Amino acid sequence: MMSGFWRNWLSLWCVGVIVFGVVLLLGGLSATSALTVALLDQLNGDAPLEVTPPLYFANGVLGGVSIGWGVATLGAVRVAADLGAQGTRLWRWLTAGVLSWFVTDSTLSVATGFGLNVVPNMVLLITFFVPLFATGVLSGRPAK
Repeated sequence: MMSGFWRNWLSLWCVGVIVFGVVLLLGGLSATSALTVALLDQLNGDAPLEVTPPLYFANGVLGGVSIGWGVATLGAVRVAADLGAQGTRLWRWLTAGVLSWFVTDSTLSVATGFGLNVVPNMVLLITFFVPLFATGVLSGRPAK
């Protein structure tokens, strides 16, 4: 059984993904892109950041995807927590989704010169796993 503390932790984790999605979404338009461009400039390291129409488009699309991912994950987390031991399969699928995101996003970040993006990715990954390990939801048995 997942306590209210851990359920709230994961709910805030999902809200963080949604908020980040909003930041990316705002990066889809020149008029609202300052925060997104500043973030990308930091992650880009020493290379000059080229802000082009395709980058605005990609930011907007990724923002929408991130918002959708956060909302869907929030719903799944709440349902899985409500299911108790019956929610183990859902927790495992959520974990597979988060790991899939982490591996693909981090690999592409490094390959495209945005390797610093792996740092916030690691923070997000670790903060997702803390409540899963603390509560034992992946095993279907409560943690001792």
